[in-house]
Amino acid sequence: MTIEIPELMKAAVLRDPAAGLRVEEIRTPRPKEGEVLVKVSACGMCHSDLHVLGGAIAFPMPCVLGHEVAGEVVEVGPHHGQPTVAVGDRVAGAFLMPCGRCESCAAGRDDLCVPFFTMNRLRGRLYDDTTRLFDVDGSPIWMYSMGGLAQYCVIPSTSVTVLPDGIDPVAGAILGCAAMTAYGAVRHGGDVRFGDSVAVVATGGVGSNVIQIARAFGASQIIAIDIADDKLDDAMRLGATAAVNSATSDARTEVLALTGGRGVDVAFEVLGRPETWTTALTVVRDGGRMVPIGLGAGVQTAGVEINQTVRRSQSIVGSYGARTRHDLPRVVDMAAKGQIDYRGIVSRRFALEDVAEGYALLRHGEIRGRAVIDMSL
Repeated sequence: MTIEIPELMKAAVLRDPAAGLRVEEIRTPRPKEGEVLVKVSACGMCHSDLHVLGGAIAFPMPCVLGHEVAGEVVEVGPHHGQPTVAVGDRVAGAFLMPCGRCESCAAGRDDLCVPFFTMNRLRGRLYDDTTRLFDVDGSPIWMYSMGGLAQYCVIPSTSVTVLPDGIDPVAGAILGCAAMTAYGAVRHGGDVRFGDSVAVVATGGVGSNVIQIARAFGASQIIAIDIADDKLDDAMRLGATAAVNSATSDARTEVLALTGGRGVDVAFEVLGRPETWTTALTVVRDGGRMVPIGLGAGVQTAGVEINQTVRRSQSIVGSYGARTRHDLPRVVDMAAKGQIDYRGIVSRRFALEDVAEGYALLRHGEIRGRAVIDMSL
């Protein structure tokens, strides 16, 4: 099966944080060994993108952001390593793209893949140490993950999972980051067991998925904590058993009242801010776990009271993404079975030309759940 691929495509390119994203025509990328080319149906808009857009996280420019995508495979590179993926398949792509060869990947710890962090996250390249994106004149454009804010993107085959019939090709874009990150935090970081009580601090795109996945894992109490009543209403619809507005009440007091004075077994911090980190720690019971998921803007620190942490035997277990090759198929399966309401989390859809408007709304906290760039608009 052969699909015609254009020489040029539209992409949202960041050349200067002061100028913001601009939609331009650049060369359509082509896959190399171990990679696939995907015609993007949608790309999710993640809060962590804002750190690059605002210059808080250093990243080479010009670049194309966008790291959670869904689309159709239109070309496969040689030895692409995924025999179940073929041209014409609809797939979800994960933001965390394991090389599959380093010591961490060999141990099954895709979330610690060294080449991903050193080559892609620091330098915007894939694992032959080059980018797949180029300007019309041939000058390089760097990739944040796969650079999904574009009509086409190249993804390592380690990082794609075939979508079954019935999965929405637009809303399904969020499975590769918002849902997979939540799954990794609940399954590995929090090790949530049947009957556990949990708190979720910040109930946006990732937090909404933490709530649903914790429910699927059998959590007995799921306490949503946020400063926006509309987001808390959404959290209750998705399976939270209680909601706490930390802007109008003291979160620790409310959580202790809801848990018989104990606190929760696991608290998830999903925004990456010192104040939400502190909130999450204060609601954890003796012997409990706090799982920070959110990335901070630049180098941020959060205080930990040493004696309290020691005496109360609390654990802080960071969680970045998940173990892509094992966990993304599980996430897709949960979505297909209705255990993750991924459609309901997607509250806004923007055309690629409106990408700057979408991120401005996200920056100002005006997006409930997740927004996506819909390439059909």
